Amino acid sequence: MSSAPHLPRAAILVSGAGTSAFNLIAAEMRGELPVHIALVVAHRSDIPAVTRCAGEHREIVIVDGSPSASVSDALDALLTDRSIDLVLLAGYLRPFRVGRWARRVLNIHPALLPAFGGKGMYGARVHEAVIAAGASESGCTVHLVDDEYDHGETLVQRRVVVNAGETPTSLAARVFVEECIAYPQAIGLWVAQQS
Repeated sequence: MSSAPHLPRAAILVSGAGTSAFNLIAAEMRGELPVHIALVVAHRSDIPAVTRCAGEHREIVIVDGSPSASVSDALDALLTDRSIDLVLLAGYLRPFRVGRWARRVLNIHPALLPAFGGKGMYGARVHEAVIAAGASESGCTVHLVDDEYDHGETLVQRRVVVNAGETPTSLAARVFVEECIAYPQAIGLWVAQQS
């Protein structure tokens, strides 16, 4: 799919299954996303997200390394080289130094931040914690990324009721439905703020 030249160029950073990344690519292909996803970045080549996104004719780059400072430098150089305007974290579990990308990095988290966020809170762990705490609702949050875990200005939150007898799997599935709506909404808000 060729992009219109006026659309901001986005990169998605992934670490896992790639469901959020695939949702965003699908939204762009339907004409529902006001950005062109030019690049998918993963930290390993053997994760499901790489296979899933490779089938969508996107450039995929593996940025792996240690220490984290070298990864951040490599990411910064790559994003700059590809003229990326917006960075979208989609289950990315590696360090990302915001630096000069401040206010140009979005993240989606499967809970209503600031609750159930922070280091180590991702995936099923989040839903398990929500249920264990007896929370009456959960949802998802899309926020601008800063240098703290799961912190930064909230752009969109969508809520779901936590049902009696809820399991982490059932809650995750219902929250993901809301994520598929929330992330495109937040990207649209970000683009609108740039004009």
